[in-house]
Amino acid sequence: MNDTPQKTAGATILVGVDFGLPHFDGELEELGLLAETAGLTPLARVTCKRKAPDAALFVGSGKADEIKELALMHGATEILFDQSLSPAQQRNLERHMGVAVNDRTLLILEIFAQRARSHEGKLQVELAKLQYLSTRLVRRWSHLERQSGGIGMRGGPGETQIELDRRMINDSIKRTKERLDKVKKQRSTQRRQRNRRDAFTISLVGYTNAGKSTLFNALVKARAYAADQLFATLDTTTRQLYLGNADGTGRSVSLSDTVGFIRDLPHGLIDAFQATLQEAADATLLMHVVDASNPNYPEQMDEVRKVLAEIGAAGVPQVLVFNKLDAMSPETRPLQLNDHYTVDGQSVPRFFVSAQTGEGLAALREFLAQEALATMPEDHANTQELE
Repeated sequence: MNDTPQKTAGATILVGVDFGLPHFDGELEELGLLAETAGLTPLARVTCKRKAPDAALFVGSGKADEIKELALMHGATEILFDQSLSPAQQRNLERHMGVAVNDRTLLILEIFAQRARSHEGKLQVELAKLQYLSTRLVRRWSHLERQSGGIGMRGGPGETQIELDRRMINDSIKRTKERLDKVKKQRSTQRRQRNRRDAFTISLVGYTNAGKSTLFNALVKARAYAADQLFATLDTTTRQLYLGNADGTGRSVSLSDTVGFIRDLPHGLIDAFQATLQEAADATLLMHVVDASNPNYPEQMDEVRKVLAEIGAAGVPQVLVFNKLDAMSPETRPLQLNDHYTVDGQSVPRFFVSAQTGEGLAALREFLAQEALATMPEDHANTQELE
């Protein structure tokens, strides 16, 4: 009688390797959330320590055997690594274990592909996936590599298929880039029009699931999709927000909700989402939203700063919004709801809020109103006061 469990679609073993880096997630909590977001079911988690990745199997043959046994025991159909694998490592692991092996990079790309709604978002994800897969063509066609060619052929049919596939994928990359360039030009035109109107623009940035979309909805009374999950929204949404001061003055500003960031966000995605992320780089003010209830928020803030630096937005003025005040335990709640926080040696205004309940939002709105009014041309401000 065969006691081996039946394989279940989506059943996954999570694997993480500790190379001594400070951000290692020993519980593989975030990878598990990513897997669930993609519709997978994590059955077991395996971690190990190494000084460096094994060139062939990433984890070494002994640990690979252990993971293979675990996959057989649980009936898993996929092994998911928390780090990026090289094409050769991925190919070798699949041959060794007899099941699909994927990494964090592909997982994030798959989630983005599922969540993209706008034409621009779909194009951006398509480009990133094509660029990722273009490095793995040999793995996809490895079953043809050993076939011999006919008379007069230097290579076999496998080599011909690889070249054909590479040419097709490169053509697709070229076409997608051309279509994205058109979108970039359209966005650039829109930004120039806003700048000509002396628009004050605010971009919401932050780690995924920090509550950006919920805060966006609370501020502008919009209905942008928001959910307690990773990458709930990918497409940039922009609305006008009226900010009034206590003295009766005020102005409308442009508020944009952007895609959330995450540790080890694939470079292909950063490149592909350049058109969307440019909103942050061109903003007058960045509203950096932080999940104050997450004990790992300092590391998450560091990851956001890294991406901001990559897209040229590191120098844009910031206000920190520590969200999810309602989810904080009584002993960790702050004594005052607004203060200053040191970021890269600079003192940055910080506001504690709950986008869910509205607590602290009045003080944040007042701050934003003062910042917006301070940048308004004097003659324009006087006109608004008379109105």
